[in-house]
Amino acid sequence: MFATVTSDCIECGACEVICPQVFRLNSYEIAEAYMNPVPQDAEKSTKEAAKSCPVAAIILE
Repeated sequence: MFATVTSDCIECGACEVICPQVFRLNSYEIAEAYMNPVPQDAEKSTKEAAKSCPVAAIILE
């Protein structure tokens, strides 16, 4: 699985809180998926982070 954060991100930080193994806020405070492909043991929390994004800015493929 691959995770991507779109430009729709509103910098809420929810994804980083839910799945810090895959997501972080960069120096501009915008979320990014820094671990791709997503490690198998982080797939569940990555899906939860995507579901929890208030603007649906996380794309999973």
